Amino acid sequence: MKIDISPDKNELGKRAAARGVEIIQSALEERGEANVIVATGASQFEMMQELVKADIDWSRVTAFHLDEYVGVGESHPASFRKYLRERFLANLPVQPRAFHFISGEGDCEAECARLNALISQSPIDLAFVGIGENGHLAFNDPPADFQTEEPYLVVNLDEDCRKQQMGEGWFATIDDVPQQAISMSIRQIMKSRAIIASVPDARKAKAVKANVEGEVSPMLPSSIMRNHDAAYIFLDADSASLLNK
Repeated sequence: MKIDISPDKNELGKRAAARGVEIIQSALEERGEANVIVATGASQFEMMQELVKADIDWSRVTAFHLDEYVGVGESHPASFRKYLRERFLANLPVQPRAFHFISGEGDCEAECARLNALISQSPIDLAFVGIGENGHLAFNDPPADFQTEEPYLVVNLDEDCRKQQMGEGWFATIDDVPQQAISMSIRQIMKSRAIIASVPDARKAKAVKANVEGEVSPMLPSSIMRNHDAAYIFLDADSASLLNK
């Protein structure tokens, strides 16, 4: 895992997006196509704002959705499908060849099976991710399953995760936050040729310190990225504030 520290979140977004563009362009040059995973949440705001400006032939890119709440419709303010349509797809000059959204409504096991079949045919070049305040990676809360080979699965959200979603303003009360989500698994994320984690803000500082300086453990799911040769974690001064100099 490689660490990049910016003075503020805007610079973090520029650097993370620039590295992502390099990786996507490299895949396009080598194979004529690219497959990426796209994350959501407040941590991705600045990076995504820069990414959509990039000179990328998105018509040769296939994108996969990282995670989505169970039981939340696309019109809900917290819907990650809504987020991606408004903040990502609506701002691209050309639409991706395909964007495989997750629907958490209806039969979730059938939805996982559908997505698993699709992603098994698409080696991932790059995963854009974040790190939760509880150290989660996607919606794999601690203790995360490091062993499952299922690409997508239904997971339970712990209280700290649900408090974070409320604290970021996606839900009015903790009772409004769903207790389950469909999430890409840890092993599937780690199969990506490269991973870019954008992690701004002081509220992430404890998780960042544990991620970088602690042990790799299911109790801190994002720590698994330390075992990936091409994982890049982009921090700002606030999220890096507790790291040993």
